[in-house]
Amino acid sequence: MKILVSADMEGATGVTWPADVLPGTPQWERCRSLFTSDVNAAALGFYDGGADEVLINEAHWTMRNLLLEKLDDRVQMLTGKHKSLSMVEGIQHGDVDAVAFIGYHTGAGTEGVLAHTYLANSITGVWLNGVRASEGLLNAHVAAEYGVPVVLVTGDDLTCVDAEGYAPDARKVAVKDHVSRYAAVCRTPARTAADIRAAAQQAVPLAGRYPPVEGGPFTVELEFDAEHLAAAATVVPGVGPSGERRVAYTSATMYEGIRTFKAVTTIVSAAVEEQYG
Repeated sequence: MKILVSADMEGATGVTWPADVLPGTPQWERCRSLFTSDVNAAALGFYDGGADEVLINEAHWTMRNLLLEKLDDRVQMLTGKHKSLSMVEGIQHGDVDAVAFIGYHTGAGTEGVLAHTYLANSITGVWLNGVRASEGLLNAHVAAEYGVPVVLVTGDDLTCVDAEGYAPDARKVAVKDHVSRYAAVCRTPARTAADIRAAAQQAVPLAGRYPPVEGGPFTVELEFDAEHLAAAATVVPGVGPSGERRVAYTSATMYEGIRTFKAVTTIVSAAVEEQYG
């Protein structure tokens, strides 16, 4: 049994504001250990439950945040950028039996600690077939296309609520309770590690590949905080205006959909001006 861990940082233990997750800051350096603790706890729990392999895919920002030397010796870690499926890279090879979303968060335009979708700012909302979409929802659809269930989700309490919509059977662990976008009531790392490890062990029986879900076509709509960003996004083939500061595109598969989404966010990031956005 092989389990893929998609590891993001905004939903990690103790993380509450931008400096906690911005590579190069003193706070980020401190929070790397907290992030690593959450991920390692999930891996230990999966091994406790009988998993044979755990592959950790770094999914935050530079995708070079976790401390490899503090992870259990049995795990393998995929680190670095420019991956075909970004946050769920590795799920496409037919050998993954389950995926866990560790350190996840709510989507752009919603309540939640450090809520966003792919870009920290600039994107004010994302909708998938008319439903407001978090990164968890988008990635869950990619996983379903490969017949892989989401078995564990960790983050703040609102992330766990969000996950009920796309992975109702998955185990959920809230490592903190939302107060505002930049404030939370946090549990200690010793407590969250124990909670995550126990939930991961309980999640193992949920693992097991099933027939791929062909849910397409998928229409993705994005709303930006500035009109010029919407115009920049239309450089990507198939992406067109859909309203004020909005663009949309339709893909036959979620594999194509998430790759187009990645292209859009890359183009938009390059169009953001430092002061005016």
